[in-house]
Amino acid sequence: MARIARVQCRCGGVVMEAEDAPIMSAECLCSSCRTAAEIMESLPGAPRLREASGGTRMEVYRKDRVRCIRGAENLRAFRLNDRTRTRRAVAVCCNTPILLDVTVGHWVDLYGVLWPEGALPPLQLRTMAGTLDDPSTLTDDVPNLKTYSASFFFRLMAAWAAMGFRRPALDYVEGELEVNR
Repeated sequence: MARIARVQCRCGGVVMEAEDAPIMSAECLCSSCRTAAEIMESLPGAPRLREASGGTRMEVYRKDRVRCIRGAENLRAFRLNDRTRTRRAVAVCCNTPILLDVTVGHWVDLYGVLWPEGALPPLQLRTMAGTLDDPSTLTDDVPNLKTYSASFFFRLMAAWAAMGFRRPALDYVEGELEVNR
């Protein structure tokens, strides 16, 4: 029997379901994730997205195992620029960041802020620590990878192979989020 994680935005207007265990539980420290988190946190009523490290906590899932079961009409895309292949989705009902979609990839990251306290799977690794001014400030509770490691890519590739090398699109995010940058 598949394990289902059901998570939601702060007000409950958007509910997401993720089937089985995530590919990995990670915290991203790249400059794009930190910049996007700062912008999304500045929205009225938005929750804090960044961890103490400045990184963004994410549960990485296969796209074919994640679906919006309620409130898709509240999801809006947010991109840092017109050229990026990543889009984030925010629930405009309460300005909760929901996901990061690597549009050319086979995986989607659900933001850790969606899980109720105590229910978030344990952190396994931090990525892109090399982008920090001083990575020595990070705790050593999990590996702090300078970049994306071979094991990181192996996990993603193994998940893609299990999907038959498909790249499903997330077709339930429509419209763009209006933000002042």
